Amino acid sequence: MKKLSAALLLLATTAYAQPYDNSMTEDAIKKRIAPIGAVYFEGDKAAVAEVPSGPRSGEQVYQAACFACHGTGALGAPKSAEDWAPRLAKGADTLLDHAINGFNAMPPKGTCMDCSDDELRAAIDFMAKK
Repeated sequence: MKKLSAALLLLATTAYAQPYDNSMTEDAIKKRIAPIGAVYFEGDKAAVAEVPSGPRSGEQVYQAACFACHGTGALGAPKSAEDWAPRLAKGADTLLDHAINGFNAMPPKGTCMDCSDDELRAAIDFMAKK
């Protein structure tokens, strides 16, 4: 029974296996040794054109970068409107400055290094209203 099972397994794997082109033609060799990926060096022409995504909404920034701390209240991060009230009293410019430069346990830009100042302001507005 073991020999029959082994034979059936061998037959099944060879029937569905992709044929390997082991020919020595130039095209077959190039296909086998072709690189898997490429390296992009700064200053080189990009392989794919960069398309700006446009400004993100406050909610998008919050979900991508702010939620980890402000959704859980980690390290004293404000997460509700009541938590935000004393901070809002300091003024929008102070809050934005803290968001950009970091404050207490919050790192600069809250780890959203590609966020613009307007996107950070939108995220603050979104979180303060939650």
